[in-house]
Amino acid sequence: MRIRRRQTEETPDRETAPGVAEPDVAEADAEEQVPGPRAAGPWDSSEVTLDPEDPTKVDLGGLIVTGRPGLELRLQVDEGRGQVAAVLLAGPEGAVELRPFAAPRNGDIWDDARKSLAAEVTRQGGTATEADGPFGPELRVVMNVTTPEGRTAAQPSRVLGIPGPRWLLRATLFGKPAVDPDPDSEVEAALRDVIVVRGSQPYPPGEALPLTVPANAQRVDPGD
Repeated sequence: MRIRRRQTEETPDRETAPGVAEPDVAEADAEEQVPGPRAAGPWDSSEVTLDPEDPTKVDLGGLIVTGRPGLELRLQVDEGRGQVAAVLLAGPEGAVELRPFAAPRNGDIWDDARKSLAAEVTRQGGTATEADGPFGPELRVVMNVTTPEGRTAAQPSRVLGIPGPRWLLRATLFGKPAVDPDPDSEVEAALRDVIVVRGSQPYPPGEALPLTVPANAQRVDPGD
């Protein structure tokens, strides 16, 4: 994926003075990288150049995800409202759930959201421990769930809050990525490929960005 630098009137085209060599290509590429924890993704739609003919990209409205062999794309739909609530990329070793939210231009909603989420986990009988992660503070959550065999088991997860330009991407990792982080794993690599499409519409901070169902999506009942 190629990072696009926008040229403004304040930054005119650079001319090389006589006797001065052009900068090294690697140095030029480094100048165009997004700084900070998102230097390797996830991306804002203004930071990437998309090929409209790329068949691996799936446009979900507020998110664009990249299809990967071995990962299944699932949409969690709120049947009562008829809206997509979350996107799930699932593979043999784990999964990541994606939820994009609007955020203010200058401000971070993850601090308050993280505290509210931790309180909700505790209310439901689970535990939520704050830890430092690749994108800043994250939650290490353990919930008791019922297995298909009717047994009670502990389900660990990691909840990340990834801030971008006027948005927050909440990513919840399950399975192996929740207990054994590996940036080279399929699930975590898929997370870094995610593109958030904030748009110019006015949304209150904390409101979920709208997600849409692709035209070729197939409905699958939960029991299947």
